[in-house]
Amino acid sequence: MNETLEMIKERRSIRKYQAKLPTKEEIEMVVQAGLEAASGMNRQPVHILAVTQKALRDKLSAANAKVGNFEAGVDPFYGAPVVLVVLADKRCPTYLYDGSLAMGNMMLAAKSIGLGSCWIHRAKEEFEQAEFKSLLKELGVEGDFEGIGHCILGYPDQEAQAHPIQANRVTWVE
Repeated sequence: MNETLEMIKERRSIRKYQAKLPTKEEIEMVVQAGLEAASGMNRQPVHILAVTQKALRDKLSAANAKVGNFEAGVDPFYGAPVVLVVLADKRCPTYLYDGSLAMGNMMLAAKSIGLGSCWIHRAKEEFEQAEFKSLLKELGVEGDFEGIGHCILGYPDQEAQAHPIQANRVTWVE
């Protein structure tokens, strides 16, 4: 099996991370993989907010927990020190799919360089809030963006848990 197919087969969501921050170069490689994702008619509507600042990471975590109605003190980012928020411009008709492809690319890229990742939802609800819309403006991110997801990232502090692939998910028409 070739290296790419092996990476796809082995990639799993990680839900426990070391506190150690990945290097800037590692994070940049993962972000670049997201930016290289296919997009409808090459419109490239995806914008990635790469968060390594602990204060903002924790603010996003708290907002995510609130949206998810989690118990007090629960970190929906599982201790991951990096949060890559995938946003996509809603003016593009394929924005949701394009953002999803960026997420997939980033999770595979993370695996390929020894990092763990997990797709965390509720970015849509977070970035509909005035506080986070204002944050984007403060950061110079202009446009009508929707939060597609959070790609949390870091060094795994657990073994990946493989699950069996469910049967009867392909119908061949030959």
